[in-house]
Amino acid sequence: MKLKFKKHYLSLLVVFSTAAIHAQKLDKTYRNAGLPVEERVANLMSQMTLEEKVYQMCQYVGLEHMKAAESKISPEELEKNDALGFYPGMRSDDVARLTEAGKIGSFLHVVTPEEANKLQKLAQKSRLAIPLLIGIDAIHGNGLVNGSTIYPSPITQAATFDDALIKEGSKQTAAEMRANGMHWSFTPNIDVLRDPRWGRTGETYGEDPYLVGNMGIATITGLQGDDFTGAENVIACAKHLIAGSSSINGLNASPTDVSKRTLFEIFLPPYRRAVQEANVYSIMAAHNEVAGMPGHMDKFMMTDLMRDRWGFDGFYVSDWNDVSRIAIWHHVARDFKEAILFSVEAGMDMNMHGPLFDQYVIELVNEGKLPVDRVNEACEKILTAKFKLGLFENPFVDEQKAKAVNFSEAHQRNALEQSRKAITLLKNEKNTLPLSKSGNGKKIFITGPNADNQTTLGDWVSPQPEENVVTMFEGIKHLGEQNAYEVEFFDSGDRSKEITPANIKNAAAKAQDADYIVLVLGENSFRHDWSRKTTGENIDRATLKLSGNQLQLAEAMLELNKPVIVIYVSGSPIAEPQLEEQAAAVINTWEAGAFAGQATAEALFGDLNPGGKLPLTIPRSVGQLQMVYNHKPTAYIHKYNTEKKVPLHPFGFGLSYTSFKLGAPQLSKATFDSATDAVTVSVEVTNTGKLAGEEVVQVYVRDEVSSFTRPIKELKGYKRVSLEAGETKTVEIPLDADAFAFYDRDYNYVIEPGTFSIMTGNSSADKDLQKTSLEATQYLMLEKNPL
Repeated sequence: MKLKFKKHYLSLLVVFSTAAIHAQKLDKTYRNAGLPVEERVANLMSQMTLEEKVYQMCQYVGLEHMKAAESKISPEELEKNDALGFYPGMRSDDVARLTEAGKIGSFLHVVTPEEANKLQKLAQKSRLAIPLLIGIDAIHGNGLVNGSTIYPSPITQAATFDDALIKEGSKQTAAEMRANGMHWSFTPNIDVLRDPRWGRTGETYGEDPYLVGNMGIATITGLQGDDFTGAENVIACAKHLIAGSSSINGLNASPTDVSKRTLFEIFLPPYRRAVQEANVYSIMAAHNEVAGMPGHMDKFMMTDLMRDRWGFDGFYVSDWNDVSRIAIWHHVARDFKEAILFSVEAGMDMNMHGPLFDQYVIELVNEGKLPVDRVNEACEKILTAKFKLGLFENPFVDEQKAKAVNFSEAHQRNALEQSRKAITLLKNEKNTLPLSKSGNGKKIFITGPNADNQTTLGDWVSPQPEENVVTMFEGIKHLGEQNAYEVEFFDSGDRSKEITPANIKNAAAKAQDADYIVLVLGENSFRHDWSRKTTGENIDRATLKLSGNQLQLAEAMLELNKPVIVIYVSGSPIAEPQLEEQAAAVINTWEAGAFAGQATAEALFGDLNPGGKLPLTIPRSVGQLQMVYNHKPTAYIHKYNTEKKVPLHPFGFGLSYTSFKLGAPQLSKATFDSATDAVTVSVEVTNTGKLAGEEVVQVYVRDEVSSFTRPIKELKGYKRVSLEAGETKTVEIPLDADAFAFYDRDYNYVIEPGTFSIMTGNSSADKDLQKTSLEATQYLMLEKNPL
């Protein structure tokens, strides 16, 4: 366990009375930037009262956020609202006075450099002048800030299968955050998706633990750099611990009831890797309970496993109001004070958000119920972050710098490239796409609820300047007219809930003389649009079909016997088999960010050859759930009565305008002999078509015989490769011990001797895979369970 302060040392810190410590002359050694961080933290903590340490564990929403929330929701609505917050009985001036007194350690929902500086100035007036740690939900760009670069949403990023591209975008996000006065991003969401009804699907990187882990590491290392030191980096936050994506009814915060084995095989691998490979410095607990244990008081997860077994050295933060919900939602504590005891004792270090937490922690310590070591440990980790981020040297930002950094050209280029690489072609009948570059006056008719608005930005984004966003219609019109097409748009309903029969009739009349019909369909997770959202945080789905009257609109278009091109804009999968069967082409653009319209238009007219792949399985209907590619061998022994047992589209699937031929996998060696061993899988890839394109070579592994049942296949490697027409390349993908390991009866991490199938192809479907085999020659202990 890599603690900067060992617990036995922390327990020796003298807890002076408040009066005694305040009477001492302040030793400002901790202000010396030339000293090691550990020494500076020790010096500062030696001069802090118990109360001052506890205040570092307290987070509040920003003053401007409070003012806005007070005008929009009532105190009665506060408890179920996870977006807006204020404190009944307190005004923003009261919170400002607490800040000035050093009684708040962190803020969230501060969205301007001016407010960030204002709060830091207040904090500098306190006795110790400890700077504030300002956090924000910068999930895919600093999207709650007006004028920032909006990158594609996480599920969209995962469709790129391009880790390096996502890492660079995260590095750019960190630069925008620091320019605006923020230091801590509540991302990545490394929940492994199991139920796509869950509205937060778009926040995840999909259903595969390996892909989720890779994307999580790319995001964390992009945000934090090597160890988040300096003025260009921010702290990342892995969330939510654990398994909230597998609630028993698909609803956010509902109970999860999965086995310990499922936790270790599916949900925990991205967290282990986030800690051990990316050194993530904060973790957020989950709203939900697992097997009766609320995430915010789960000592096994937070302390025994993440800290003591896997070496997590950062701090935990609660999710929005969730410590209080141990009592008022889960009913396993009598009141907020007891809930705090359970949570902090289990490992919680910071409370998001609000009053009373500090008062109760202080009381619990003084009553002998909560060890002071827990407070010391939490305070030390939070202060370490502030020192390493350079906040003691300069807590302020140049308020003009944000204008130059936000939405800069380099950031725009990366966001556009992510959009391009995520576009996933699901159908292209008779090579409908790409459209000819010689339109000769042909007419393209565009309609649909996501055709000309900012729903392409996804969740966790505030409305952005119109000039910073290319809508689908704008992008297609621009390129269409350049290619001599007439492009017409009809607003058949700006959101799916607003598509009326009259609008559908008018749309059909206007499309009569079109040569091509482009339907921009899907769902809406746009954060500010709560009344019209159909997916996103706390807006879950009971179906995977299109919401509102979208299908009726599509049917009216199909009846015109024109080529219909369906474009999906959604963070959640859409299951409409009949629509896709009748459409001439289907493209999933996901939530492609600020440049969604430009990237999609490029794909339609052939300036871009789609190469995205599905980061999740798309079922044929909600009745097939749970449907994932990495299921156990007996999942489909029998049949459904009224439904096929194959998905609409498999994990890893995505078409191209060209064709590729993949050779059989070749291994650098036929055996795997030691924990430090590695094997390289080589695949020859040829572009057999007439256009340049990109293919994603995927490597899957299956343990043929094992002491516990294993999935029929698991993704263990991938590489995106670009080839000119007729070009051949050999792709090499390494596999280390992790590719063959699993948890045994005692939850040791081991490799059992035996045969492993190595499968390569361009999707997870059996028909797209070729295989060879590898022999593990001996039992290997990679990690012994110490618990």
